[in-house]
Amino acid sequence: MKRILTAILLVAFLLLPGLILGNDPMAEWQPKFDPRGAEHTYLLSCVGHPAIEGVRVGFRIRDRVWEETKGRLFVDYRPMSQLGGEMDVIGKLRMGAIHGMMSSSVAAPNVSPRLGLVNLPFLVGSFDQLQQFRNDAELFEKYGAEALRSGIRVADFTAYGGYGWATRTPVTSLEEAQGVIFRIAQAPVNIDMYRAWGLQFTVMPWPDVPQALQTGVITGLDHTPTVTGTANFFNTAKHYTQIDYAQGLYIHLINERWLQRLPEDLRETLLRIIAEESHRARLAGQEQDQREIAKARAAGVSFYRLPEQDLAAMKGQVEPVIKQWEDRIGADFLQQVRQRLNN
Repeated sequence: MKRILTAILLVAFLLLPGLILGNDPMAEWQPKFDPRGAEHTYLLSCVGHPAIEGVRVGFRIRDRVWEETKGRLFVDYRPMSQLGGEMDVIGKLRMGAIHGMMSSSVAAPNVSPRLGLVNLPFLVGSFDQLQQFRNDAELFEKYGAEALRSGIRVADFTAYGGYGWATRTPVTSLEEAQGVIFRIAQAPVNIDMYRAWGLQFTVMPWPDVPQALQTGVITGLDHTPTVTGTANFFNTAKHYTQIDYAQGLYIHLINERWLQRLPEDLRETLLRIIAEESHRARLAGQEQDQREIAKARAAGVSFYRLPEQDLAAMKGQVEPVIKQWEDRIGADFLQQVRQRLNN
């Protein structure tokens, strides 16, 4: 109940200013067609904001599916937590009450531990590694195999940049990072990672972050430039340390039972369009990340890279974390990924 209330309050916070002014903030995203005549509806959820390319893709999928199925299948896309928080939506996805979700890579391991692969530090850290991983058909099939056995298909994913540190004070070394209180995601692998690094951190729900950062309850944010910029956190955190220890993803998950009930031609069209638009969104996400960095620099935000010896130390410190997650992800699969991505 607490999670549901938090999700409702977050949506209200996002939507209320526009409604007071007589503007619906989702108006520009409404379909240019009448979906009431559709034979089938695909209810798709996402907690993210469509200002992010990796989230906006849901609307592109919606419009293309409508056009190419000649109005037979309507993708009813609901971003911005309209259908609830991620843990609630995962439960509804399993039951089939919601047909699909674009889950953050942080929440996705709750569907299948193997989906936590992309959260492991310095494994799929660069955009090129991410593309290499996605384009390897064998690796991608194995990545989603465990989820599929539980009734959830991993259709594809989009990206929103490499993770680093947005901070109120400069962090140019691992020693300087010791003085920062970081907000990290509510994910076990992130907790293990920060403990291994010996850094101060707090696990905090996303709606609490703006006030905490402004008041100094936290002095750093573990996230990507795209999310930091589109959420306006660079107004408070004027420093960013680029680490790229992992790529932020929205993983497109579908209830397999619902999918198999679709007519075969509609199923094939939906999956093809998801794959094509997700590929385009990954490229657009990389470009957006660079735009947000340039925009932040122009606004006076300073960007840094850690010295090579500090990065080497961080990689060594988290190696036990990767070892610890081997059994959950699959030791053979993890080793295969590391070999093919030259880790």
